[in-house]
Amino acid sequence: MLLSLSQQSQESLHQQLSRQIRRLILAGDLPPGFGLDSIRALAKTHRVSAITVRRAYDDLEHEGLIYSRPGKGYYVAEVPAHRKSDLIFQRLSHLLPPILGQALEEGLTEDELLAFIKNQIKTLGGA
Repeated sequence: MLLSLSQQSQESLHQQLSRQIRRLILAGDLPPGFGLDSIRALAKTHRVSAITVRRAYDDLEHEGLIYSRPGKGYYVAEVPAHRKSDLIFQRLSHLLPPILGQALEEGLTEDELLAFIKNQIKTLGGA
């Protein structure tokens, strides 16, 4: 599993790992039952400590996205669609309020803001 880590990021390495693996799981790129790289293998591949990978895996396990089988490794958990949506909304909830607040402060109406968002979604190839 090839991930992109940056030492210059404000985000810690374990947060970068967990965020990228989370994204792959939620997007369906890592299917349920998929065996993740071992802690040592992922640490070696990305030149980080095993503790860093362990923290990322612990975060993902705590969220219910992966599970461990002692002596076997880590695997992608079955995540119901509603749970995926909840996790995505949870992750995005801190990003939207400042943007929406600024738009409303600058005088956009709710209808204008919704129209803008729908247009952006179309531009990005969604719905």
